[in-house]
Amino acid sequence: MNRKELVDAVVPDCPIRNILARMSDKWSLLVLYTLSEGEVMRFNTLRKHIPDISQKMLTVTLRTLEEDGFIRRKVYAEVPPKVEYSLTERAFSLLPCVNNLIAWAKENMEAILKDRTRNKAKLSIPEA
Repeated sequence: MNRKELVDAVVPDCPIRNILARMSDKWSLLVLYTLSEGEVMRFNTLRKHIPDISQKMLTVTLRTLEEDGFIRRKVYAEVPPKVEYSLTERAFSLLPCVNNLIAWAKENMEAILKDRTRNKAKLSIPEA
């Protein structure tokens, strides 16, 4: 069972769960943000900008984003095939939310990391 079938089977009419399950994976927002930095990008350019993503995960993420109407995939009839990816209007309408989330993360990252460290230290102290 793939991710879409699982989300649709559990709560088919809940937009929050349905959409966020697809967008809140490890890579989708990062791919959208990376694509927003250029008008169009090819697969290998995306991989260079996101060096820790595997080829398979980039392919899966691009397919999911295309299926949901966030990216456009244009294939040129050339040998070797040339494929370009770009954002759709739907993705551009989401970018202000993504940019706000990025700004919030930058503002709060240091405090969150301190809290994590402090809480890990609390959990590792044995009780008497």
